[in-house]
Amino acid sequence: MGSTGRRPPPLVADRRYPKKTARKAQPSGRKPRTRSGGGSGGGRRGGRARRGNPLVRAISGLFRGLFRSLLGTAVRLALLGVVAIGCGVFYFQQQLPEMTALLDGRNRGSVTLLDRDGKVFAWRGEQFGGQITATTVAPALKNAVVATEDRRFYRHFGISPRGIAGAIRINLAEGRGPLSGNGGSTITQQTAKLLCLGVPYDSKTWKTEAAYEADCRRTTLGRKIKEALYAMAMEVKYSKDEILTIYLNRAYLGAGTRGFEAAAQRYFGKSANQVNVSEAAMLAGLLKAPTTYAPTNNLQRSRDRANLIIGLMQDQDYITPKQAAIAKANPAKLSEAAESRAGGYFADWVMGAGPDFLTRDTTEDVIIRTTFDARIQKAAEDALKEVFETKVKDGSKAEAAIIVMSADGAVRAMVGGRQTAVGGFNRATMALRQTGSSFKPFVYAAALDLGYTPNATVVDEPYTINVPGSGPYSPDNYDHKFRGRVTLTEALQHSLNIPAVKVSEAVGRENVRRIAHDFGLQADLAAGPALALGASESTLINMTGAYAGILNGGSSVTPYGLTELRLKGDDTPLMGQEGGMGERVISERAAQSLVYMMWRAVEAGTGHRAKLSDRQVAGKTGTTSAARDAWFIGFSADYVAGVWMGYDDNTPLKGVTGGGLPAEIWHEAMVRVHEGVPPRPLPMLLPEEAPPPVAGEPGYPGQSAGPGTGGWGQQQPVQDNRDDGGNLAENILRSVLGAFGARN
Repeated sequence: MGSTGRRPPPLVADRRYPKKTARKAQPSGRKPRTRSGGGSGGGRRGGRARRGNPLVRAISGLFRGLFRSLLGTAVRLALLGVVAIGCGVFYFQQQLPEMTALLDGRNRGSVTLLDRDGKVFAWRGEQFGGQITATTVAPALKNAVVATEDRRFYRHFGISPRGIAGAIRINLAEGRGPLSGNGGSTITQQTAKLLCLGVPYDSKTWKTEAAYEADCRRTTLGRKIKEALYAMAMEVKYSKDEILTIYLNRAYLGAGTRGFEAAAQRYFGKSANQVNVSEAAMLAGLLKAPTTYAPTNNLQRSRDRANLIIGLMQDQDYITPKQAAIAKANPAKLSEAAESRAGGYFADWVMGAGPDFLTRDTTEDVIIRTTFDARIQKAAEDALKEVFETKVKDGSKAEAAIIVMSADGAVRAMVGGRQTAVGGFNRATMALRQTGSSFKPFVYAAALDLGYTPNATVVDEPYTINVPGSGPYSPDNYDHKFRGRVTLTEALQHSLNIPAVKVSEAVGRENVRRIAHDFGLQADLAAGPALALGASESTLINMTGAYAGILNGGSSVTPYGLTELRLKGDDTPLMGQEGGMGERVISERAAQSLVYMMWRAVEAGTGHRAKLSDRQVAGKTGTTSAARDAWFIGFSADYVAGVWMGYDDNTPLKGVTGGGLPAEIWHEAMVRVHEGVPPRPLPMLLPEEAPPPVAGEPGYPGQSAGPGTGGWGQQQPVQDNRDDGGNLAENILRSVLGAFGARN
């Protein structure tokens, strides 16, 4: 067919199918009908949409509905949680005081002890060095704390979910509970815990402060939730630097220090505003375990911890690798006072000299000035260490104590045992031990005060006394030998027992007891004749103080260490003491004669190992029965020192007497004590220089000799007790000479 030139007629839409616009308007879920193939009869195949499985559709619909319901519930619960958290944060935020009120949270005050030169040598109580702020503290310290404890401190809102999750993971991996061990706490949370979540200490509620602090550190789910709310409240109330300021002032850092200022002063003798990188790292390292890492406990362990902190500071770009290398090459050094750790026993003893409310239980910051001398303390400690290292077998559990004081009773040094420990047993002040022959000077003091001279004689021979109620008492000498007639000087020089008992019986035991008591031996003194041989007990400090009374001319002495007590910031002392000398006990002439006799005991007697090459010294040895205690106490013109040695459980010493190791310890200590001290002669009277008794003084003929002893004119000179013909004429002559005041 050819073309006619006409256009073909327009196509007419099949009425059975809607247009495209109509298909778009069909309900959702139904597929449009489509053609399949070209024939007119094929358009019906598959024209109706397939319907899904009714069961599947029902289940999916159910889950969709449940999801919508749970989602709605979760949203509502979340909203309620946000409201609850907001209410909790708002509540705690309203309870928080101004930041400055939270800087010093101590329940107790501190005691700072100064030596005789005004230098700090010890601290007690909870030390607070003063307020510091995060903006004024040394930048190295601020950075070290943040790097160690909370690297995201300036970016979180008080809690760190990432940190908490990490801590739980570590705890579970190490076999602990999720809240045991690492807590993932931020600095803000740690500060909240330091504040005990706003619960103040109440002595009526808590038996002890320790129990209160333990409860504050207790970790439970409920407390962690409260801690989080409190931390977020702090973030609302305070700035980041204010929170860090509270933390820097309240953290406990070992050795009784609260806050970084106190710790910097305690360990380095400087302010926290002045510490360098190595010192800052050491201080920050204390936060993990203050007692364990305290440099006064183990300096090397503290330095190792500091190196770890320096590494963290470098990793977080607070310091450069060069600065880190310099800090590690120059580790922090303790101050002289912290390094020496001297005077621990002395400090504990002085704390008992003032009232408890100003010392042990003080709520104020107190300054105590003392008689302590750090140089003399070191001399005593070094002497003890040297003798035990060179002359005592390894592993020995024998103990020793040393006291050094001036003649007026001012204690300069105190060693209470071989190991120094705060609050430890102080053998120099607490241990009551038998004095042995170190008591004998008081026997001869009684005789000299009654008028005997050092050249008076007594017979060293077998001797028995019948003690009512006890039977016969027969003293014996240490070497079981008898020397016949000896002077009082020789008797003391060789520490003879029988002459000492004879002299005590001649002058009257009560007179000996009175003089010993007045010189400061306050413990119960033996009542029988064994009194003369040191059967009584005393402490080393009281014995040393009694010997100081002999040196100072016969006046009693009360050992003292506290010279001034005042509150920090005040100039007016609340209490003080200028000296320890009391009333006269024996005449000066008797005291100086006794010094001569004790000098002979060192020059040529049992105490010869204590002799010093450059000056005169006097002293007396002492060894108790079975050698359970060994003593040497003596003095130069400048210092009195006492040494005791023994076992805490009273085990006898093997091969040790007062003239052995105690005398050697005394010698080593006094050599060091007198370094740089010009030698001076002892205040002693040689026998030929001793003036006759003066009317009115004890010892003058006819003068009372003391309670229970009768008048001096009626006393017989010291002599033996034999009443045979060989001694009769001599006894009569002595009695006649005695009536006229003559002395042997």
